[in-house]
Parts: sequence; C-alpha cells; structure tokens
Amino acid sequence: MNKNQSAKILSALQTGRSITALEALHEFGCLRLAARIKDLRRSGHPIRSKMVHTNEGKRIAVYELDTPTDDKGQRLWAL
Repeated sequence: MNKNQSAKILSALQTGRSITALEALHEFGCLRLAARIKDLRRSGHPIRSKMVHTNEGKRIAVYELDTPTDDKGQRLWAL
C-alpha cells in the first residue's frame, strides 16, 4: 500500500469531492486509484463508486466518500 497516496486521496475525498483515475494521476501521481481505494476501504473508510459515461462514450469509475444522510438528504455527520 502506498500510504502517502492513500492519505492524499482520502484527504481529497473528505473535502466532499469525488475523484477519477485521471484526476488521481494528475494530482497525486497515482497510477492505480482502484488499488488505493481498495486499501482505504479495507481500512474502514466508506467509499462508494459509480460508473459514469464520458462524452467520448467511455465508462469510468468515480469515487466519493459515502456519508450517511437523513430523509431530507442532509448529512448526519460532518467531516
């Protein structure tokens, strides 16, 4: 596990943003975002992924921290 990359990725997710593999490569020099996400999940961080279509017709994974919400969509706890 690359702890430095994982820490940077977790920090970015904790700000409420999502991240893609291309963003991780450009911002953190991370070539294997899926592996870092797996490491973070194994450490107990609730990270959700969703597949989205790009304008070029490709499917990519977007990762974000899964924060619990109430029935009105409000976060139950702050980061």
